[in-house]
Amino acid sequence: MPPVLLAPAFILGTAALALAVYFLTRRIVGQEFGDQTETLAGSVIFRVSALHGLILALVFAQELLDYNKLQGNLVLEATAVADIYNDIRRYDPDQAPAIQAALSAYVREVIDEEWRALSEVRRLESEGWRLREVVYLGVLDLVPQTPRQEALRHHMLDKAQRIAEFRQDRENTALHRISPLFWTAALAGIVLVTVPYFIFAPSRLHVALLSVYGGFTGLIMYVIFAFSDPFGGPGALQPVAFERLAEQGIGAPG
Repeated sequence: MPPVLLAPAFILGTAALALAVYFLTRRIVGQEFGDQTETLAGSVIFRVSALHGLILALVFAQELLDYNKLQGNLVLEATAVADIYNDIRRYDPDQAPAIQAALSAYVREVIDEEWRALSEVRRLESEGWRLREVVYLGVLDLVPQTPRQEALRHHMLDKAQRIAEFRQDRENTALHRISPLFWTAALAGIVLVTVPYFIFAPSRLHVALLSVYGGFTGLIMYVIFAFSDPFGGPGALQPVAFERLAEQGIGAPG
């Protein structure tokens, strides 16, 4: 389904589910209720809706946290690339071209190939790992002659190791999927919250309020779904930090 249609599908689908459950329950149970039934139904609505809201809130918060972490790690990874690119020139301009060329190729690989691969096959490209290894081994083979060079080499090695960590985090994020159990609980919550509303007559206002409840729940579920796939879903991130490096000449085409 096209991303532009996903939000309406979630919202209208959950609203329709709430209304269907409401009218089906009234058809099965009937329309004559006592005061005790109304009291019990109100108690059930309060407790089930509280649990349902808590489930949605916890998953929403976790997905948003993971999404923001990925966004932050992407900036840190690009910063590490830029640091090595500049530090190797400070270390020794004569030894800089080979490592800088590998870093530029790495930036192009992330932008042109890896982001698409993370969306489609949920895996990092082996070429990205190879280029990172070229950079790491190139820095590892440096033989410092001065305290300045020693400090720069140590800093570059640390940044190269961090790049590997950020890469692994990216792949783990791409492989992550929300458990089907959550979607089962979310849909079951809509059903169980809606069922006790059978005590209310199907007036225009009541139908509208149920539709609002179902639609808003669908909107929350849509946002959770969007955050759960930061590479290919409707909430997909773009490698903006790496694109900025390309604009600055690190990894520029040609």
